[in-house]
Amino acid sequence: MEAYAGQWVELLLRWVHLITGIAWIGASFYFVWLDNSLLEPARARDSDEGVGGELWAVHGGGFYHVQKYRVAPRDLPSPLHWFKWEAYSTWLSGFALFVAMYYLHADTYLIDRSVSAITPAAAVGISVTLLVIGWIVYDQLCKRLGFARERWLWLALCGFIAATAYGLAHVYSGRGLYYQVGAMIGTWMAANVLFVIIPSQRALVAAKQAGRVPDAVHGQRGKQRSVHNNYFTLPVLFIMISNHYPMTFAHAHAWLVLLAIMALAAFVRHFFNLRHRGRTAWWIPATAAVATLALAVVIAPSAGRARATPSFAEVERIVSARCAVCHADAPRQPGFAVAPKDVRLDTAERIHAQAAAIEAQAVATRAMPLGNLTGMTDDERGVLGAWIAAGAPLR
Repeated sequence: MEAYAGQWVELLLRWVHLITGIAWIGASFYFVWLDNSLLEPARARDSDEGVGGELWAVHGGGFYHVQKYRVAPRDLPSPLHWFKWEAYSTWLSGFALFVAMYYLHADTYLIDRSVSAITPAAAVGISVTLLVIGWIVYDQLCKRLGFARERWLWLALCGFIAATAYGLAHVYSGRGLYYQVGAMIGTWMAANVLFVIIPSQRALVAAKQAGRVPDAVHGQRGKQRSVHNNYFTLPVLFIMISNHYPMTFAHAHAWLVLLAIMALAAFVRHFFNLRHRGRTAWWIPATAAVATLALAVVIAPSAGRARATPSFAEVERIVSARCAVCHADAPRQPGFAVAPKDVRLDTAERIHAQAAAIEAQAVATRAMPLGNLTGMTDDERGVLGAWIAAGAPLR
C-alpha cells in the first residue's frame, strides 16, 4: 500500500509540475518573441513619452496593441501584472518530484553500482550541494562577465555544464546524470526569476513610486537572465522526457550524448529567436537535422559477438532473477506497487511477448534493470541477445 500511495504522490507532483511548467514556458516564449518583434513606435508622441517599441497582433478574435517602454512609463499604471508564480511553482513542484523519486529511491534512480558504489545518502548530498554550487557559479559568471561579454559568458557556461556532466558520469547512473543536470539548470532558471528578474522589476517600480527616474541597468539585468532562461528551456525539456529514450542516457558516453542534444536544442531555440527578429536562418534547422541523424548513427548499438542459441530455460532463469522482481503481477522490489509501464515478465508467454522490449531495454541500451539493481551481467545480456536474435523460441 505504501508503494501504491507513493506512485499517486509522484503522479500528482508530475502533473502539477507539467501544468506550471507549461505556464512558465509559455510566458517565456511569448515575452521573448514580443521583445524580438517590436517595431519603432509609429506615433512621435509615443516615442516622446518613452515608448521604445510597439506591436500589433490579432488573436482569439480580437486585436491587441502592445507597447514597451525604454525604461518606464511616465506614470505607474494600476493594476500592474507580474509573472513570477509560474516559475516558483514549477521549481517547487519539480524539486518535490525530484525528492519523491530520486532522493527517496536513490538506489534505483540515481545510483548505478557498475559506475560507483556510493551510498544513497552520499548521492543525495552530492545532488543538493551541486544545486547550490551550480547556482553560485552561474550567477557569479553572469555578474563578472556582465552584458558586454555575452559570448564569453556562454562559452564559460557551456564549459561548466560539460565539466559537471563529465563528473556526474563517474558518480551517477545515466538517468541520474541527466536529471541532475536538468535540475541544476532548472534551478538556475527559477533562481534567475527570484534573485534577479523580480528584484530588478521591484527596483524599477520603487523608483517610479519614489518619483525618481529608474536606472536602466535594472531592466538590462532582468532581460539578460530572461533571455538565458529562454535558451535553457528546450535543453531542460529534453531532459524531462529523456527517461523514455534509454538509447541516450544508457549509452556508454551518456554525458557526451546529453551535451550534444542540449546544444542542438539551444541551437533550435536560437533559430526561432532570430526568426522573430525578421531573420530566417534556414541553415540552422538543416544543420540540426543532419547533426541529429549523425548522432543517431554514432550512438546506435553495435552487434554483439555471435553465440549459440541458448535454451529458453536459461533465458527464463535470467529474466526471473534480474527483471521479474519489478515486472510481475506482484513486484518484489520495494517502491513498486505495480509493474513499470504494465510490462510483466513472470511467465514464459509474457517473456516471449516482450522479446523486442527486452532487446531494446536490457540488451541494446542496457537501460534495464534500473541502476542495474539486480546485477545483470554482460554475459547474461549476451544470452538474452542471442535468444532474441534466434527468434525468441520457447524451447
